[in-house]
Amino acid sequence: MAHFLFMKKILILSLLLISLVSVMAQGLQSPEQFLGYKVGTRFTRHHRIVEYAKAVAQAKPDMVKIEKYGETNEGRELLLAFVSSPENIQKLDLIRINNLRLAGLSKDNAGAQTETAPAIVWLSYNVHGNEASSSEAFLLTIHALVDPANTQTKEWLKNTVVILDPCINPDGRDRYINWYNGMVGTAYNPEPISREHIEPWPGGRSNHYNFDLNRDWAWQTQVESQQRLKKYREWMPQIHVDYHEQGYNEPYYFAPAAEPFHEVITPWQREFQNTLGRNHAKYFDGNGWLFFTKERFDLLYPSYGDTYPIYNGAIGMTYEQGGGPRGGLGVLNEDGDTLTLVDRAQHHFTTGLSTIEISSKNKQKLIAEFKKFFEDSKAAKSSEYKTYVFTAKEENKIIALKKLLDQNGIEYGTVSNKNFRGFNYVTGKDDAFSDEGYHIAVSAYQPRSVMAKVLLEPRTIVTDSNTYDITAWSAGYAYGVKAYAVKEKLDVSSDVATAAINAVSSSYGVLVPYNSFNSAKLVAHLLKHGVKVRFAEKPFTYKTKKYESGTVIVLRTSNTAVNWLAITNEACKKFNVQGEAVETGFMDKGADFGSPDVKIINGAPKVVMLTGEQVSSLGAGEIWHYFERSLEYPITLVNAADLGRLNLKNFQVLILPDGNYRNLNDKSTTDKLKDFVRGGGKIIALENAVSIMAGSDWGIKIKDSKSDDKKDDAVKKYGEREKEYLTNSIPGAIYKVDLDNTHPLAFGYPDYYYTLKQDNSLYEFLKDGWNVGTLKKDAYVTGFAGVKVKAKLKDGMLLGVQDIGSGSIVYLSEDLLFRNFWENGKLLFANAVFLVGQ
Repeated sequence: MAHFLFMKKILILSLLLISLVSVMAQGLQSPEQFLGYKVGTRFTRHHRIVEYAKAVAQAKPDMVKIEKYGETNEGRELLLAFVSSPENIQKLDLIRINNLRLAGLSKDNAGAQTETAPAIVWLSYNVHGNEASSSEAFLLTIHALVDPANTQTKEWLKNTVVILDPCINPDGRDRYINWYNGMVGTAYNPEPISREHIEPWPGGRSNHYNFDLNRDWAWQTQVESQQRLKKYREWMPQIHVDYHEQGYNEPYYFAPAAEPFHEVITPWQREFQNTLGRNHAKYFDGNGWLFFTKERFDLLYPSYGDTYPIYNGAIGMTYEQGGGPRGGLGVLNEDGDTLTLVDRAQHHFTTGLSTIEISSKNKQKLIAEFKKFFEDSKAAKSSEYKTYVFTAKEENKIIALKKLLDQNGIEYGTVSNKNFRGFNYVTGKDDAFSDEGYHIAVSAYQPRSVMAKVLLEPRTIVTDSNTYDITAWSAGYAYGVKAYAVKEKLDVSSDVATAAINAVSSSYGVLVPYNSFNSAKLVAHLLKHGVKVRFAEKPFTYKTKKYESGTVIVLRTSNTAVNWLAITNEACKKFNVQGEAVETGFMDKGADFGSPDVKIINGAPKVVMLTGEQVSSLGAGEIWHYFERSLEYPITLVNAADLGRLNLKNFQVLILPDGNYRNLNDKSTTDKLKDFVRGGGKIIALENAVSIMAGSDWGIKIKDSKSDDKKDDAVKKYGEREKEYLTNSIPGAIYKVDLDNTHPLAFGYPDYYYTLKQDNSLYEFLKDGWNVGTLKKDAYVTGFAGVKVKAKLKDGMLLGVQDIGSGSIVYLSEDLLFRNFWENGKLLFANAVFLVGQ
């Protein structure tokens, strides 16, 4: 009887197990079953993509693991889906740790396994929100990987762990899709002129702050990048694919990439791109789909979704499908064919599976070359310079650079023996090292040596000038610190101390140095909290110590209504700036505090900025993010189209970002803006806004750039058109700007500043104004600039201030905040807001 009951229980348990397996199998739905429509016949909102990923993981927990890694600015979920064989999923974290050991990046690097290690393939979808087909392809891909009927993918997953990021930029994606769904009718209209193909400002390409996330991998200024790259460094894949779309008249692009290739890219990384490309071509040829390779998309700029992984040991690639924001659900292209979202998603799905397939088949070689990459890195094999040393008088400049290194996992420290020579980034010569007061050193003998070289080296070698992006970005120039590239291996210790900030006790006032962007953030904090701030327009001496122009002076005078001392001490601690007590307004040398040479910022200036149509969304986004996330100071955003009707009397600062303004040449608008300035207002004009003002009667003029070339340019050869174009090209080169640092716009700077020049614009010296930033004859530093551009960029103004009535116009013809990683421009912009015109 007991035996019978036992067998009965076993039978019931078996039936329950069979039933559970059956239910789980039935629980796996295709994307069409889950969504209620075929993928590509409608756009899928981000929350539904997330829900589908979680549903697949619930149905196939032995093969899929979902991990939330963050949220966007608008609160949308960011997640990764890990897909592999059940055996690999069971030991997922062990695989991750072993992979870090292969790279020498684990706390314990002993015992790294190569034979049994799977290749890690990371597929990133939808970094540009309005290139929306790839997230649709994600739905097809994750299902195909776990679909029991697809036995082929199960074989591939034995050798791979596939990491899928369904959507890098959900805020941009949903912005585009919500707009499109409001524009399309019951059936899509394929005519390109239809409104559903003409996306309004700012478009869905960028994130919440109108930043291009595909330019932010290395700099990590955006919250999406910061959260994603933290996970990326925890995994360090062997393969990374970044999915994109291009114009709807283009076919499909996949690797191999175009020149220029950065010199650090290994022969293996080049070779395997060809291997992958040929496998993709097999499927595309079989389906009659057109594609191109080796054109347009190069591998140089380090902050893309293909180059950043390459410089971190992976095979990094961009895949570009025709379509983009004008693709909609279907669009008629110039070949007379209707390109549908169904087609676009299918193409991305195909290259995704092809990538996994070829990675699985070559996993042993991928692992071996990955390991070799980091072994070579630790031996500094790709580095001409073996040590990079950065020094500054201001600790906060070094701290800002340390943050960049930390975000990229680059090791650094200090050197005790400072008796060495190196390439001096400022002089361009081999010089003895001179310690400015604070320093850090980066050795090339480390796992992330290649990334360090790419970000820190003084000159980037450009083998082909026809590049897709900027050609110079060296951190020494971008961060405004002096740097030395040393060909010898220096002894770098891991100790980097930070000075403590001590509270100040005074019944009279506090002096705060004004020498870094942190000082400007402190000023913004004080003004926001009701503290009236003064600053010295000229140097002075107190108790035998010299204080430079721009020194912040916080006095009890004018501040009795607030707890000025507590607020000042709080700000000094928060922004790592050491204040000093002052007990009298009588100075040893220089102006006393009641002098006209000591200016007061009498209340927090209210700032308004033009946005919307006519304004560059990226340019406005940089400034918006700068105010909210860097300066932490309020800004009001208004539509440029409303400028003629706006009442500006309650604002003190009007910012005109880069843009193509139609109304700046309108007389009524111009008169209104001049009245605003005469009444005490301040206009800050940037980039093309300056150029447009130069075409009117504002008092600024574009420099006449007559060529000295005696050749007859009227006769040109068609076959040499690209060569001719490059002579006038400057995709992004670093120039040295001479500064008049006696002017408030340049307070806190030496007598020079490095700018990233991206056009040939230059202005006549102001006759009735201040030429604060100028280019001299030999201003070029590094990066590609065509011969005709170089000839033009000399003896002119880039940064200027013009006083009109009681107000000022600040001309900033350069992008001081370029992608918000150009740290050296942030103080200049703050000076324009707070100090100029006081």
